[in-house]
Amino acid sequence: MKQLKEAFRESGVSFDTLLLDYGDLTTSDPKRLAADLAFMRSWIDAASLCGAKQIRIVAGEAEPSDEDALRRAAQHLNALSEYARPKNVAVVTENFKALTSTGESCRALMEQTGDEVRWITDFGNFNGVRKYEELGTILPRSVSVHAKAHYDERGMPDRAEFEKCLDVVTNAGFDCAYVLIYDGPGDMWEGLERIRAIVDKRIREAI
Repeated sequence: MKQLKEAFRESGVSFDTLLLDYGDLTTSDPKRLAADLAFMRSWIDAASLCGAKQIRIVAGEAEPSDEDALRRAAQHLNALSEYARPKNVAVVTENFKALTSTGESCRALMEQTGDEVRWITDFGNFNGVRKYEELGTILPRSVSVHAKAHYDERGMPDRAEFEKCLDVVTNAGFDCAYVLIYDGPGDMWEGLERIRAIVDKRIREAI
């Protein structure tokens, strides 16, 4: 881990966020919860050793309407943040998986975690007619945006929809990192270049 940190330093690369996908902070199984929390703490340790600025921890897999699950998730996220703080790692979460699949559940979780836990906003993880309103809910607390477009069978992005997401970001006064994500068909680097050009243009226009 320390070798990796040194390799980042020598290359002039900043390790921004370690994305941890596994673990359910809303589980009602005490054995599963204890194991998952231990697993998350071990990855916080790894993030610290590698020099990562942040670690993304998923809030949970319970239904977004489950108020008890939201309270449990907030409690555990706050505790993990306290564990990570002396290791110089910030705990962030994301609108990812069931618990944070709606703007309402995200807002409720933010109210219970305060400034202890920041967010990642992923364009692809809200859907429906309220998508853009929901994106605006979490952007003020977000440290980065996962800029993910919808793609056709040729790997071409739905530019109008993608730009609408970017407009929500601009209107929220967001001034942090954009993470470009391509999960369409064809060459990944060509796909990333197509959405990079759109993001660059929008950022220049906003300056």
